[in-house]
Amino acid sequence: MFPTDADLAALAADLARAPRPAVLIDGPSGAGKTTLARRLGAVWPGPIALVSLDDVYPGWDGLAAGAAAVPGLLGDPSPGYRRWDWQRGRPAEWVALDPGAPIIVEGCGALTPASRARASFGIWVDADPAARRRRALSRDGDAYAPHWDRWAAQERAHWAAHRPWELADLHLNSEAVG
Repeated sequence: MFPTDADLAALAADLARAPRPAVLIDGPSGAGKTTLARRLGAVWPGPIALVSLDDVYPGWDGLAAGAAAVPGLLGDPSPGYRRWDWQRGRPAEWVALDPGAPIIVEGCGALTPASRARASFGIWVDADPAARRRRALSRDGDAYAPHWDRWAAQERAHWAAHRPWELADLHLNSEAVG
C-alpha cells in the first residue's frame, strides 16, 4: 500500500533529523518512484534537493552509469551531475548540488551497496508488471515504447547485481495509486 500524505509527513519529519538526510528511492520503471519522491519532497520540513536519475542516465543504455553516479551525489565535496538532454541525445549542463542540503534521489539504480552506505534511508517501490508498463507507456508514450524491453533488461541486470530491495528500509507497492 502507498502511504498517505500524513504518513509521508511523519516519515519526512523523522528522516529530517539526520545530519544530512539522503533518501534513495528505487524500483522498476512505472512503479511510482517519481510520484513518491515528489510527494515526499512536498511534505519535507524545509528545502530539499530532488534528483531524478532520468536526468542523469546517459541515454537508453545508461542505467548502470546512472547508478554509478549516485554515491557521488551523496558524498562528494562538490556534488552534482551532467544532465542528459534526451531531445538531442547528448550531455547538457552541469547541475551543482548543495553538499549540505537534504536530498532525495529517485530512479532505477538508486539503491546499490555503495549508494546505500552514504544514504540515511532507502525505499523500494514496486507494482504489478502490467500496471507498471501501462503507467510508463501512458506517461512517456511513443518515446519510451521502443525502448521498454531494452530498459527492462538493464533493470534485471541491476537487480541481479545489487538486489536493491534488500537494501531498502521500506517496501511499498503502488498498485492502489493507478
